[in-house]
Amino acid sequence: MINYIIQVLLFQALFLTVYDFFLQKETFFKWNRVYLLVTPIISFLIPFLKFQSIQKSIPQDYIVQLPTVFINPQIVIEQSVTNNSSVNYILIAFYIGVTVFTILFFTRLLKIGRLIASNQVIKRENYNLVILNEKQSAFSFFNYIFINKHLLENKELDIIKHEIVHCREKHTVDLLLFELLKIVLWFNPIIYVYQNRIALLHEYISDSEVVKETDKKTYFNKLLSETFNVERISFVNQFFKHSLIKKRIVMIAKEKSQKMKQLKYLLIIPLLFVMLIYTSCSDAEKDELLEMEEVLNNNKDVTEGKYLDLELGKVFVGKNLKGKIIPFDEYTKKEQEMHSKFKSIENSIFDFLVVIDENGERIHFFKTNENAVQRKTNWEYVEGEDVPFSVVQNVPVFPGCEGTEEELRQCLQEKITKHVNKNFNLSLAKGLGLSEGIKKIFVMFKIDKEGNIAEVKARAPHQALVDEAKRVVNLLPQMKPGTYNNKSIGVKYSLPIAFKVN
Repeated sequence: MINYIIQVLLFQALFLTVYDFFLQKETFFKWNRVYLLVTPIISFLIPFLKFQSIQKSIPQDYIVQLPTVFINPQIVIEQSVTNNSSVNYILIAFYIGVTVFTILFFTRLLKIGRLIASNQVIKRENYNLVILNEKQSAFSFFNYIFINKHLLENKELDIIKHEIVHCREKHTVDLLLFELLKIVLWFNPIIYVYQNRIALLHEYISDSEVVKETDKKTYFNKLLSETFNVERISFVNQFFKHSLIKKRIVMIAKEKSQKMKQLKYLLIIPLLFVMLIYTSCSDAEKDELLEMEEVLNNNKDVTEGKYLDLELGKVFVGKNLKGKIIPFDEYTKKEQEMHSKFKSIENSIFDFLVVIDENGERIHFFKTNENAVQRKTNWEYVEGEDVPFSVVQNVPVFPGCEGTEEELRQCLQEKITKHVNKNFNLSLAKGLGLSEGIKKIFVMFKIDKEGNIAEVKARAPHQALVDEAKRVVNLLPQMKPGTYNNKSIGVKYSLPIAFKVN
């Protein structure tokens, strides 16, 4: 979920950047309005768009995820406690924010309702005038135009014309859309910027309509001559908002943009393409399957199967499971989503079933199908390429390790863990000014076809930790390389290293 929210924020920021740099100074007001309304909504949908054709056209790396190496004693327990508490605090903060912003929204709606109820309302054909006796302001909300009494007496009709455009174009709906987005994503600063941009655009649209019938100079003077109170309500269209007046005058005086500049909107095409490449090539959708696929890879005979306890609940991975199969119409919503997910994955090695087993427990049965065997036997090896871990016939062997294939894998993991704990200089972290808490270093490396450590990369909170992680991994001894069809091949690994800063 957090990954999804990050993607939404990233896409909205990119769309807004394109608007600010290329579009907002143009006079294509209606096009810009569509852009500002559509792009934040599209940002919520793009993460769900994953195209198999894009996935196949871009080479994928195959990486073995090694268990996290914990350098500090008791860090496993502390990390578990930290993770659980942080998730709870995040959820609590989220719901508090939603509650507060919902209350604020309805408070402002109530304020508008009170203004309508406590002041004189003059009904016209297409709008209602609310005459304000005390407030020196002019603004609109749906088809209600709120205007100070002295403006009406002085026949300031341009202001009313301006607000009528807001009513006719239904600008309030745009602002309310962003109010709802602010409630759901109250922590997202991009939504606030979006709302400010479209509020200014609304003024451009109304100004452009009014100056068709009014002298521009007279209209400028009117904007500059009065000082008005501004309602602190973000979803009403306000005639006098001092922070926007200068921009409005500049835009009114501006010549209409040449039609050729409409080609700027084509910038959205490469931007969308880049976003689709990113979402299509990410494996967030399959993250829940990684642990189960590893079980499959680690068992020579998948017909035996294995039980797992995951976030999904009780899970069984294998070929056969005794029990009663539950019909699809009795699936929970989560189970239906999981079933649909597996249906949508081309050449998935699993079929998803729900079974009541012999012990009466509800089990999520990930039944390995013929694709699981084909992946191991029909994969075509290209000379010089790294091999997917799922088809490695003989895994790399750490010096001194013996036994079955499974024992060799386990031994490799244990030896690497001991090596990192022995050689990593944790005292480096003390003088780096890191904040307290658990820190992680992510290392990627390859055991090449000669058994040497190669292509070591690392990511850490500080460059000194990056260098230290690379140094430690490069100290790993030469190993017996992995093989496929009796040929030595390279295998890539990912190694997380965790430690605690006190």
